[in-house]
Amino acid sequence: MQALPSAPVEKVIVTYKSQAAEAGSNTAAKTDTAEKAAKTGEKLAFERRLSGGGALVDLGDSATPQDVNEVMAAFRADPSVAAVEPDIRAYAMAAAPNDTDYAKQWDLFEATGGMNVPSAWDKTTGSGVTVAVIDTGYAAHSDLAANTVAGYDFISTSSDARDGNGRDADAKDEGDWNATDNECGLGSKASNSSWHGTHVAGTIGAVTNNSKGIAGIAYGAKVQHVRVLGKCGGSSSDIADAITWASGGTVSGIPANATPAKVINLSLGGASSTCPSVYQNAINGAVSRGTTVVVAAGNSNANTSGFTPANCSNVITVASTSREGNRSFYSNYGTLVDVSAPGGETRRATDTPGTVTTPQNGIHSTLNSGTTTQSAENYKPYQGTSMAAPHIAGLAALLKSAKSTLTPAQIETAIKGNARPLPGTCSGGCGTGIADAAKTVDAVTGTTQPGTPFTNSTDVTISDNTTVSSSIAVTGRTGNAPAALKVDVDIKHTWRGDLVVDLVAPDGTVRNLKASSSSDSADNVLATYTVDASSEVANGTWKLQVRDVASGDTGYIDSWSLTF
Repeated sequence: MQALPSAPVEKVIVTYKSQAAEAGSNTAAKTDTAEKAAKTGEKLAFERRLSGGGALVDLGDSATPQDVNEVMAAFRADPSVAAVEPDIRAYAMAAAPNDTDYAKQWDLFEATGGMNVPSAWDKTTGSGVTVAVIDTGYAAHSDLAANTVAGYDFISTSSDARDGNGRDADAKDEGDWNATDNECGLGSKASNSSWHGTHVAGTIGAVTNNSKGIAGIAYGAKVQHVRVLGKCGGSSSDIADAITWASGGTVSGIPANATPAKVINLSLGGASSTCPSVYQNAINGAVSRGTTVVVAAGNSNANTSGFTPANCSNVITVASTSREGNRSFYSNYGTLVDVSAPGGETRRATDTPGTVTTPQNGIHSTLNSGTTTQSAENYKPYQGTSMAAPHIAGLAALLKSAKSTLTPAQIETAIKGNARPLPGTCSGGCGTGIADAAKTVDAVTGTTQPGTPFTNSTDVTISDNTTVSSSIAVTGRTGNAPAALKVDVDIKHTWRGDLVVDLVAPDGTVRNLKASSSSDSADNVLATYTVDASSEVANGTWKLQVRDVASGDTGYIDSWSLTF
């Protein structure tokens, strides 16, 4: 048993031993192909002789994975054959970027907790799309400069803005530090500047393949900093105006946005059991202009319904997952969460708040070393749904670039519909799972990956009134099995109504594929069943179990396969 290549196989290459007549005679090879066709029941055709001497045999475009395995087995059983292999397909492959810290970006590429981003870069890098980061503004960074377009400072109170005036065209981050406890309200703590917007921006659009720092998810896109958070946070009135302006809407007294954003990232929020109308109206306006709005779910380990703008309509609300594929210990949850993305954990849930004990498990991105005002650029790991949201904003930019006609609703549907189940655990609700960048891009561009078939073509005899099984060992998968697991079954039997067919998962869970029927006298079970196996771990030994419940007719399991 072996896994066939993921792309459909229509042809096989047969290499005959040098002394065999078929090795040098096309006529002999054609005759042998006809004999194998008669033996397997497949329609085979000798197509041509390859430059290396092998014979190319065509099975036709309707060949199933089990058909290919049967044909290959028939050729392998022939003592005149030295080797047989599928005629597999090859594709252009993007090399890993040369950014020096790329190895630390597990969130982009690791199979367990990552978002499968590199495989999307063959098709799109986000070019032609602007992503607005509505946040603390911009701390100068050489790994962002080339991908940054002019933004705006929407903080209307000069004391909060720390730049000596109200709104202006300079989106520079002046620092959001607090000098003393209770400065921003009773219970608030003194803190250093976060340079939060710069960290978010790096995940979305850091310059890539520049032999330094990190790679951005949509590194062909442009990032627009729109400053709304300063000392003690920001106001909903400023944030709402920023949403309107960033998406190309009109804000009184503010020049029009020369490069309107098609994606907005809101890694911000506050406690509120309802979405304020000032937010909802601004969001609705942005969406009506074709802008996708992505919002962080919040970091209170509570239901997202109590936090805004995560609880607004017309947004993609994002929860955070850890490197192990669990819901991050701090992440909000609930039915309002649309999808999850890596947000990391720079400490364990039981470690002292404010400490960094597992920096390797955080989200590594662009930052600044200044404790209050800007100093030297650097890179550091952060954790938070603030870090998860830009993963989805970056993906939205990839999708919009790949297919410019996509609406915000279509982008949301594509991201949610192509997410994979969390390989770890999520209590409370994490949306449809962890977003998969490559799968989502493939879906919207019409190049959906067909999956990898695992096949067993060893015959298993089915005698009267017996139960038999055939096993497939699945390896190399991550996380759980698909919600639409394809089970292809080829059973030869002279009265198929005698048969009960079940799929048995590695943990012993039985899912019925076919019931018996005394009135079904037709021959054979040749069918593809779709099973929701998303609650099962993919790796392990799966079984096709067949029970014959009557006398008089017998048969055998010819072959079967699972497609992951």
